[in-house]
Amino acid sequence: MIRTRFAPSPNGPLHLGHAYAAITAHDLARAGGGEFLLRIEDIDGERSHPAFVAEFLADLDWLGLHRDGEPVFQSHRLARYAEAGERLKAMGLLYPCRCTRAEIAAAAATGPDGPIYPGTCRHRAVDPEGAAWRLDMAAAIALAGPLQWTDEISGTRRATPGIFGDVVVLRKDLPASYHLAATLDDAADGITLVTRGMDLFAASHVHRLLQALLGLPVPVWHHHPLLLEADGRKLAKRRGAPSLADRRHAGEDGRALADALRKGRLPAGISLSEGLDTGT
Repeated sequence: MIRTRFAPSPNGPLHLGHAYAAITAHDLARAGGGEFLLRIEDIDGERSHPAFVAEFLADLDWLGLHRDGEPVFQSHRLARYAEAGERLKAMGLLYPCRCTRAEIAAAAATGPDGPIYPGTCRHRAVDPEGAAWRLDMAAAIALAGPLQWTDEISGTRRATPGIFGDVVVLRKDLPASYHLAATLDDAADGITLVTRGMDLFAASHVHRLLQALLGLPVPVWHHHPLLLEADGRKLAKRRGAPSLADRRHAGEDGRALADALRKGRLPAGISLSEGLDTGT
């Protein structure tokens, strides 16, 4: 059975970009006779605000998107993240890193997330207390061997996680990185179809590697287009994109808005991205 999820972070209100993502996940699940889950990615304690969760639930109901079951919360899964981190350490695949952002930014090469970490701490004695833990990418790839993953839109891809360099798996300021938490959560929730924006396409290379290392099931991915502002940038909370809650409180018809988004009828100044260059 197909199972999808919508996984917002409660660090601000939802906007049209979130609505498009939720509609995509919901409709693909319903078209396949499956389930649509809501996951709250709330492990960033300082930025996460529980009050937004109630707004998220109201927004989804307003859009006519009915979820299956109660929401699940990342903050309830900290032990799972820690256990996976310890497994990767025991496999000799993680090492502590205390480099600053400025030091990393000085690296010459860049990757999907910005500067590629140059491996400064990989063979250095580092006090692990309060350090981040990075994945020794070369060692992990050698252990996992050749891997593939499938996107519904772009087809079967060869996994090339090395484009990220030695990514952080356990953050020094949070219980886990996005890469680790999202991968473990999708497995725990039985997600068979991972829907998300094209801006996260490259991250799937890393997630496929983590699945192999941790013996997790492999879903299919569906990377959908993004809603863009007039200047071509993705809609974002931090730039004040109009919220769904504001539209809801103003009396707008949420179901009509959802149907318009499905049909590509977007508000003035908003456009849908074209397919991105997905690389290998």
